[in-house]
Amino acid sequence: MTDKNNDDLKHQASENTLGLNPVIGIRGKDLLSSARVVLKQALKQPLHSAKHLAHFSLELKNVMLGQSDLTPADGDRRFADPAWSQNPLYRRYLQTYLAWRKELHDWVEHSNLSEQDASRGHFVINLMTEAMAPSNSMANPAAVKRFFETGGKSLLDGLSHLAQDIVNNGGMPSQVNMNAFEVGKSLATTDGAVIFRNDLLELIQYKPITEQVHERPLLVVPPQINKFYVFDLSPEKSVARFLLRNGIQTFVVSWRNPTKAHREWGLSTYIEALKEAIDVVTAVTGSKDINMLGACSGGLTTTSLLGHYAALGEKKVHALTLLVSVLDNRLETDVALFADEKSLEMAKRRSYQAGVLEGSDMAKVFAWMRPNDLIWNYWVNNYLLRLPAALHGEFIDMFTSNPLIRAGALEVCGTPVDLKQVTSDLYCVAGTTDHITPWESCYKSAKLFGGNVEFILSNSGHIQSILNPPGNPKSRYMTNTQMHADPKTWQASSTKHADSWWLHWQVWLGERSGAQKKAPSQLGNKKHPAGEAAPGTYVHER
Repeated sequence: MTDKNNDDLKHQASENTLGLNPVIGIRGKDLLSSARVVLKQALKQPLHSAKHLAHFSLELKNVMLGQSDLTPADGDRRFADPAWSQNPLYRRYLQTYLAWRKELHDWVEHSNLSEQDASRGHFVINLMTEAMAPSNSMANPAAVKRFFETGGKSLLDGLSHLAQDIVNNGGMPSQVNMNAFEVGKSLATTDGAVIFRNDLLELIQYKPITEQVHERPLLVVPPQINKFYVFDLSPEKSVARFLLRNGIQTFVVSWRNPTKAHREWGLSTYIEALKEAIDVVTAVTGSKDINMLGACSGGLTTTSLLGHYAALGEKKVHALTLLVSVLDNRLETDVALFADEKSLEMAKRRSYQAGVLEGSDMAKVFAWMRPNDLIWNYWVNNYLLRLPAALHGEFIDMFTSNPLIRAGALEVCGTPVDLKQVTSDLYCVAGTTDHITPWESCYKSAKLFGGNVEFILSNSGHIQSILNPPGNPKSRYMTNTQMHADPKTWQASSTKHADSWWLHWQVWLGERSGAQKKAPSQLGNKKHPAGEAAPGTYVHER
């Protein structure tokens, strides 16, 4: 592996996290321990430190003389205000900060620290430098302008919001007023009804809006940690409405939020619940099989289900769509950072004692992985549910042993899983700026299957890759019919497209959804009649 690849991977370690890493958590003492390692190394390498101090002094001289070329990264919205580049004082303030941050990372990069300690050092330095960014100070030009425009009211409002976040949001910044949204009225408003319920899920069938529908239905499986309405946020951003407009019979799983009493729910428990839902969908629609969509950990669950079906020789899923899902945890270097054996066991023990892993705890781990955007800007955790302790422990074990890359290494519902035996067509979507499930890992995961694969790379992040309706002038995606061994090779030879991948998926899914037939006049059937109107009851449980 080249030095450049090594450099890229080390920086990925400070900025990215695999999809399962956040279920591990970060211990404060691990951060302090990493900081101490860096400080001790500074004492052990005085000449190294002096060299970088001298280099920083030289760059600082260039800044003061107006001769520095340092600029923030493209797309860094913190410094979008023209004052940062046009005002001489603000420009020098920003360049001093950029020079300081760069020198600290260069010091770590070229020190004698081990590769893992260097990665941890980058992470700790990121936390420190982003907290001390000029944009977070009272001197921020946007904040100064707002102060004078409001006669000082903006400062009082900010202090009030800070106090509310400390009291109501665990000290994490809020993005939105949570009271402004109501499920079923401003969120999750697509017409439908609950046609089946078991202990783990409610099955919602949406009302068709076209005269003709495709014979084969689609069942959407969201992550266990998210409320399902990420697929039905608003009429213009609703995956469900997009599907209905294209004649797809659409069903969605609404997971129940587990409590301590459900600590023993594991992966097999969730798969058995999904099997019941699938049988209801086929009975209601009259289709012998279905298409499925799984997102993030819902994709991992759906994939395990398909492996179970393959072991039984059952052909109940015709085609699968995976959104931002990591099944293969391998990377060329250790990006888990603080995920050693002790922290893994402690994370499992902590959630088992509590019975569940709280979604708010996971939100904080996500946020600390990208402090620029998710802490010092904002973080929203209003979609987060809990994970039962057993499922949390299994996710940690899967992160540790990476069983899906080996035939038979994972067993669910009494059968071994071999993804090469899963021959359903696969449509896999990843995002170039996804910090939760890096696209290269999604790509490697797609290659684990035995069927035909269509891999799509969107130019956005984790949630934005899913909520990508047509018409956004900034939307882009890449396609490539050749699944090369190396994801970078795939990317380099891919074809770039404007607009949303939804339009591409519409064609792919339509070709695999069967012939057209008259849309059903009512939801459910005699055995599974329509019950509560969508969004159902489980979505309201805390």
